Amino acid sequence: MTIWEVFLLFGTGIIAAFLNVTSGGGSLISLPVLIFLGLPSTVANASNRIGIIGQNIFAVAGFRSKGVHAWPYSLYIALSAFVGAIIGAKISTDISDDIFQRIIAIIMVGVVLLTVFKPIKTEVDEHEKMSKKSMAIGIVTFFFIGIYGGFIQAGVGFLMVAALTTINGFSLVKTNSAKVFVALIYSLSAVAVFIYEDVINWTYGLTLAAGNAIGGWLTSRWSVKKSDKWIKRILVITVTALAIKLWFY
Repeated sequence: MTIWEVFLLFGTGIIAAFLNVTSGGGSLISLPVLIFLGLPSTVANASNRIGIIGQNIFAVAGFRSKGVHAWPYSLYIALSAFVGAIIGAKISTDISDDIFQRIIAIIMVGVVLLTVFKPIKTEVDEHEKMSKKSMAIGIVTFFFIGIYGGFIQAGVGFLMVAALTTINGFSLVKTNSAKVFVALIYSLSAVAVFIYEDVINWTYGLTLAAGNAIGGWLTSRWSVKKSDKWIKRILVITVTALAIKLWFY
């Protein structure tokens, strides 16, 4: 690994963590960067999870330090996603790099369309929905989100935000605190599968994780009232360009 690759991955990790913690879509940047640096798609997908774990350890700690959490509900949905991620991760290792790369490009375009035409719900109900029925629906929903997250991390944050705000009526801050905890837990099972399949590049993964960790801590502590407009514009432009690159080259 060259020095410029170290700085590129480290900086990518910080930016990806900012997007992941505040809304979602960070892996839509970090995953293509890993591929462009020469990693096969399946290896890039697996190595990216090391960064996700580093990011979310510090993000969870940051939210906790501010007294923001959704405990114990976040544990229930995290364990459900943990099981689903095992299935998703195994599927991802059985797909050829060419097909997987095309899948990534399609998902990236899909997330761009979702971002443009179906903005993330930021206005929530006055009261949270924490009845047994709502919690049961959430637990089942997160099993399937776990399958997707285990398969490919990219875009899963948007799914979790949509689920938590719609099913449980969480505020965006509380949603993000639950989201990073769930992602941390299910990433552990996904990484276990990837280790077993021997598809992780630890040098690239740990370098990315260093940036992810710093970005996750700063963003969660910052608790910014971000401008959705400029984040959306950057994400749309970047992801569209990377999707075209992945599909045609």
